[in-house]
Amino acid sequence: MPRRYLVTGGAGFIGSNFIRTLFEREPDAVVTNLDALTYAGVPATVAELDAHPGHRFVKGDIRDVALVDEIMPGHDVVVHFAAESHVDRSIVGPQEFLETNVVGTGVVLDAAYRNDVPRFIHVSTDEVYGSITEGFASETAPLDPSSPYSSSKAGSDLLVHSYGVTYGYDVVITRCTNNYGPYQFPEKVIPLFVTNLLEGKKVPLYGDGKNERDWIYVEDHCAAIHLLVDAGESGEIYNIGANEQLPNIDLTRFILDAFGLDDSWIEYVPDRLGHDLRYAVDSSKIRALGWTPEHDFASRLEDTIAWYREREDWWRPLKRSGS
Repeated sequence: MPRRYLVTGGAGFIGSNFIRTLFEREPDAVVTNLDALTYAGVPATVAELDAHPGHRFVKGDIRDVALVDEIMPGHDVVVHFAAESHVDRSIVGPQEFLETNVVGTGVVLDAAYRNDVPRFIHVSTDEVYGSITEGFASETAPLDPSSPYSSSKAGSDLLVHSYGVTYGYDVVITRCTNNYGPYQFPEKVIPLFVTNLLEGKKVPLYGDGKNERDWIYVEDHCAAIHLLVDAGESGEIYNIGANEQLPNIDLTRFILDAFGLDDSWIEYVPDRLGHDLRYAVDSSKIRALGWTPEHDFASRLEDTIAWYREREDWWRPLKRSGS
């Protein structure tokens, strides 16, 4: 029997890439894609996914208890991506992050538990660990989130964990580093910088550019999640990282070099409030299951830039909307 998945946030960046990965690895899979199509959920992405006969799109909010209860029965796995995810937006208006990331997660989680869905995978972020001065955070590291966004994700992690402890429900939590690749909304740093340069605009760099992130290609992240559908141990947390740490100034120069441009195209802007200096996770636990990143940063960054060059039809309407 083909496996039936409920994927929340499947019109967004990582969720839509996961669905593509899923259909490549399980061509007969049946996917219900629940997405509210907020500014970061792109109808053009859904249209592409609809080309696969196993894809069924449901427009709706994960906070809608009646809707989630209606569509939940009969699924084998829930993979929960849906979240408000932009740190800057959370600083300006945290309420939406609390409602979607905590309350919304609770609605989907509880419906999955009550409807006996065998496995619930909750996709979280390395930002819940806060700034890691040195070394790498393991899954047992204290949670020390710095922004309303990361705090809301930490809260949702704890809620999911509690269902495993209290009810014995089969839950798995993942915490991944910064993703990049195709179909990423152009508010995030790589697509923002690339599309700005394609429009002849400078790139806005926070502070002195020394903040460091680990960059993982989105297909590697999706492959890790798919592995955990079967190989993940119930109740466990898995860090997912590529160990490709890079200061933001170096990332910026990589992108500028790809366009044949120099530092004069950098516009230094005031630093983000509460800006974490460094993220880094120990992903040895999932690597022990056989996963390892297959894509190197330099070549996949070039591919990502090429995708945005070729797909102006996808990103230009999003930037024109001013969202």
